[in-house]
Amino acid sequence: MANSKIIEAKIAQVEEIREKLNKAKSVVVFDYRGLTVEEDTNLRSEMRKAGVEYVVLKNGMVERAAKLNSIDDAFQAFLKGPSAFAFGYEDAVAGAKILKNVIKNTKKCEFKGGIIDGAVSTAAQMDTLADLPSREVLISRLLGSMMTPISGLAIVLDQVAKTKGEAPAAAEAPAAE
Repeated sequence: MANSKIIEAKIAQVEEIREKLNKAKSVVVFDYRGLTVEEDTNLRSEMRKAGVEYVVLKNGMVERAAKLNSIDDAFQAFLKGPSAFAFGYEDAVAGAKILKNVIKNTKKCEFKGGIIDGAVSTAAQMDTLADLPSREVLISRLLGSMMTPISGLAIVLDQVAKTKGEAPAAAEAPAAE
């Protein structure tokens, strides 16, 4: 018969994993086999700097936590063999980007799949996610595309005013006495 302290510790660990799954914007599941200690340490450091939590967990514990969170059964297919997890709490793309860079440089680990905003994603989808620009770049592109028509309109109106001779008159108007 199992020791009650061990069972309580496992229940607490499943609950902790469940909270991580709830809180994370993205979860990247990957096979970390083949990484040297130095490469793994560098990976952990990069992820920590980006606000991503990198942990190695027992697949059974993650599977129980996923079931408690009603995560699609397709996620359980990723929980075979050695698995590491990157929980992205601030930026949904950061963990996948860092891992893709490590895969490109070391050619040792690989995506298994993951969760993005509650939706289960395949390894190919995680790879595609890693190719997306950062949130800040996407926002600046959006703002730039929104400003282009406005600045174009301002230039056209300025040119129309100059051709009709209204712009210099407005600029040279005498101050009220």
